[in-house]
Amino acid sequence: MREAKEAADAARVALAAALRTVTRGAVDASTRRRAEYSTDASNYRVVPEVVVYPRDVDDVVAALDVARELEVPITARGAGTSVAGNSVGPGVVVDLAQHVNRVVSVDPEARTAVVEPGVVMSALQQAAAPHGLRFGPDPSTQNRATLGGMIGNNACGPHAVAYGRTADNVLALDVVDGAGRRFVAGSGDPTFAAVPGLAELVRENLALIRTEFGRFGRQVSGYSLEHLLPENGSDLAKALVGTEGTLVTVLGATVRLVPVPSKPTLVVLGYPDMPSAADDVPTFLGLSPLAVEGLDARLVDVVRRAKGDASVPPLPPGAGWLMVEVGGATPEEATANAEAIVAASGSESTLILPAGPEATKMWQIRADGAGLAGRTPSGEQAWPGWEDSAVPPERLGDYLRDLDALMARYGVDGLPYGHFGDGCVHLRIDLPLEASGSVLRAFMLEAADLVAQHGGSLSGEHGDGRARSELLPVMYSAEAIALMERFKALLDPADVMNPGVVVRPRAVDDELRRPHAHPALARVDAPAVPGAPAGTAPAKISRISRRAGYQGFSFAHDHGDITQAVHRCVGVGKCRADTSAAGGFMCPSYQATKDEKDVTRGRARVLQEAVNGTLVGGLTAPEVHESLDLCLSCKACSSDCPAGVDMAQYKSEVLHRTYRGRLRPVDHYSLGWLPVWARLATGVPRLANKVMSFRPVAKAVLWAGGMDTRRDVPRFAEVPFRTWWRRGGATQGVPGLAVGQRPGRPARSERPKVVLWTDSFSDTLAPTVPQAAVQVLTAAGYDVVVPEQDVCCGLTWISTGQLDGARRRLERLLSVLGPYAVNGIPIMGLEPSCTGVLRSDLVDLFPDDPRAQAVARATRTLAELLTSVDTAPGTDSGWRLPDLSDVTAVVQPHCHHHSVMGFAADERLLRAAGADIKVLAGCCGLAGNFGMQKGHYETSVAVAENALLPALREAEEGTVYLADGFSCRTQADQLAGVQGKALVELLAERLDE
Repeated sequence: MREAKEAADAARVALAAALRTVTRGAVDASTRRRAEYSTDASNYRVVPEVVVYPRDVDDVVAALDVARELEVPITARGAGTSVAGNSVGPGVVVDLAQHVNRVVSVDPEARTAVVEPGVVMSALQQAAAPHGLRFGPDPSTQNRATLGGMIGNNACGPHAVAYGRTADNVLALDVVDGAGRRFVAGSGDPTFAAVPGLAELVRENLALIRTEFGRFGRQVSGYSLEHLLPENGSDLAKALVGTEGTLVTVLGATVRLVPVPSKPTLVVLGYPDMPSAADDVPTFLGLSPLAVEGLDARLVDVVRRAKGDASVPPLPPGAGWLMVEVGGATPEEATANAEAIVAASGSESTLILPAGPEATKMWQIRADGAGLAGRTPSGEQAWPGWEDSAVPPERLGDYLRDLDALMARYGVDGLPYGHFGDGCVHLRIDLPLEASGSVLRAFMLEAADLVAQHGGSLSGEHGDGRARSELLPVMYSAEAIALMERFKALLDPADVMNPGVVVRPRAVDDELRRPHAHPALARVDAPAVPGAPAGTAPAKISRISRRAGYQGFSFAHDHGDITQAVHRCVGVGKCRADTSAAGGFMCPSYQATKDEKDVTRGRARVLQEAVNGTLVGGLTAPEVHESLDLCLSCKACSSDCPAGVDMAQYKSEVLHRTYRGRLRPVDHYSLGWLPVWARLATGVPRLANKVMSFRPVAKAVLWAGGMDTRRDVPRFAEVPFRTWWRRGGATQGVPGLAVGQRPGRPARSERPKVVLWTDSFSDTLAPTVPQAAVQVLTAAGYDVVVPEQDVCCGLTWISTGQLDGARRRLERLLSVLGPYAVNGIPIMGLEPSCTGVLRSDLVDLFPDDPRAQAVARATRTLAELLTSVDTAPGTDSGWRLPDLSDVTAVVQPHCHHHSVMGFAADERLLRAAGADIKVLAGCCGLAGNFGMQKGHYETSVAVAENALLPALREAEEGTVYLADGFSCRTQADQLAGVQGKALVELLAERLDE
């Protein structure tokens, strides 16, 4: 065993060395890197030997030459979002997305573009847009999916009903095949000459190809040999589309562009159920819709729960809907086309939405489906596999009814949606993969029989991969299977190109990611603690482990099981996309480094290997800490990731388990105990500030505390807020409080109470913020209550994984704030990160304490308090928002504000007050302790350059920098010399105007 491992390690080192001699790009054979690329968005796990990042096309060719010479399998990879397992492989994985990603040219006259395989589809759309053009197919992952990947699996998307599949939009491909031949594939018999024997293969099998291939538009499973027929142009380029990297590696592509549709209008049609919606599709396909999408009511409910009521526009009555997009040269023509769809349909509940916010919300529901459908309505994990079956549209309704019956027999559930205009259904199912793959296998075999009975295809746009290739004999004859094998042999005789896919396939239940477990590592979920016998349910183990102090968080949403929690990441890769234009914050470190190591998905893959693999040795392994190092704990993934991954929580749990009972890194004490040191410093604030103003001393303190010496030590308040409050500062000139009146006592008995909870940062480092809050709240008609006891939320203990310490502080907080909460008195937080703890982490750390639930429900931001129906000032309070019509502001929402509470209430309040605001999307880069720690400065600055620093540089004189987060204001001060203020301070300044 040991000898075999040593031999494998030596072979891997030799392979990596050989690749380094011929390529300029990085070659990485480290355990962590191999873990990051061990899976994609599918159910499958195949650990590569080496990952190569070619710098250009020449690097790609050189790397392929080495792999082919050494007879090592080759897998080309773009964004790694395949749900079928066709972008993972056992040998060399070639990442084409990082560098080989140019839009080489756009020809507006010919309506074509030349692209490299790693170009992200949305980048092509952006390049084509100034010419009024676009690439037709547009999968929901278009802001991270690469053209090479789309070519590999013949991607389609909603608008394929109008523009066709990727194959229909590819004109020529620059490729290298498995024999090492580089050629340009196009249409016409002459291109066959590049592949000896191809012309004969087609000529000898004309009848077979004509009868079994290309029977309907979404027959994507297998090889699309129909394109090789003379009546179809003998088009080798189109035939190579959808071959999933098993025949060639794409080096470049010439693609067709289409005009951007003008005035798109969305028709929403309601039906009693999804099969009824599917039945109606053929009635209006002849009216040239641009898209026809099916949407299940249960998926809409999942979106509503995950994103809030505002994320879903009012819908016509129904339990299933069709989203039908139409175009027109003018708004009137678009409306007429929409009305024609309504008239032709059998729906009695309809809605027409012109282009605008409501239509955008509908499309966002559809775009998030790939991730949100990863959970059933009951919250169980749902898996791909039977992900994108397709039938002719006229058979779709009956197919859905039979599919529902099949799922009922297996006792499984899922949320169907998809491209109903093409008969394609997306569906993830809660098969019990955590136990074994046997149920998956049995279900897939029956489902394959079912789709074949309806004349359909196992795959409608995602390819077969490891998920469905074994099932191809169900829909193809033995002769057709043999023909595909011969086609493969012509282009890849040594079977080095993505082996185990399409031809000579792996079994559907081989190499599954989820049930793979190593007994020695199982203890990370089920430690041997008293009271936890074998077979104990994860939720009970979680409770026992937390009582024993081994486990920190409860992971209540994942049955108390960290393995289930980290497997929330299904790999859809939204974290790789720049979503800032749509207000997204995820993933700031990846946007700065563009390294898979630093994206939420890459971290999740390493964690998955740690908890249930054999590659990474548990959660305390160095690979895990290396992967998590640049995680800012911003929590943006908890809201922006459609699967609800909370990497900040996982990082905290890992640090808790790693260092519990052990000596910690020094910054865990300096930054993790910051409220303690701040409290001590404010005992002698002038001395502390004077000493820290001497730069050599400050640098020495920073260095000794594990912090970057380029940072500054914040100034401590000479008079902390709580001291100011006890001294009666609140009675001096505050509307509604008479001089000498005891703070917190109502001037009128009918004044509603609100608890002003002052966190450690606001108290000791920014006391003007809670002072302003007293003014604003009192002016708004509230009786401000400041509890006598000082309570801390333990944020810095949480972010450094000191969860026992955090729990002690939160226990005290519950004893103080709990009575207010259970009696219905709102609690207003000031610092967004601390407010976020009370709304999220508190409940997860105290899942069985009703006080925690009460405090979470009662906690509000200022904007929520002033605008929520149940807490807003009454009409008799005399309150009106101060006039901010002369204010222009750059607004930086704190990451935790965005991810936990949402920033919509603040934005509405500012606009209602008349302010002209530019709301930034993305982290400021300091992120609490992250940007202060040694080794993080460069990344912290790079993240700030994503949005914050450019906005501050571009701001006109007099522009206000508005940020409730202390760290956001600190970052702007230290990097740009800009002093920021909190929203409540801005309002307080305008109270008398």
